[in-house]
Amino acid sequence: MECLQVVTTTDSREEADRLARSAVERRLAACAQVIGPVTSTYWWEGSVQTASEWQCVLKTTQARFEELRAHLEGEHSYETPEIVATPIVAGSRDYLEWIQRETGAS
Repeated sequence: MECLQVVTTTDSREEADRLARSAVERRLAACAQVIGPVTSTYWWEGSVQTASEWQCVLKTTQARFEELRAHLEGEHSYETPEIVATPIVAGSRDYLEWIQRETGAS
């Protein structure tokens, strides 16, 4: 079972905390960390923008990713939220098994 690290960003700590908690409560992620603020620079609507954002990093499985993605898109305040999944290619076997158990994927 492949485990993933999924990242999204938002413009407030409160929203990042809410997204983290709701994903974990629904067992779409085993855990989530909120990091920030971070400074993001990006193209938006034809110009370069810079903003302070909060990053939410969630641990899940490939099997739960589509549900997590849909949840984040539905709950997010951004028109086009960042939702990026990266495979966890190595890690503690116990930790990776824990992710699988907590998301109901084992």
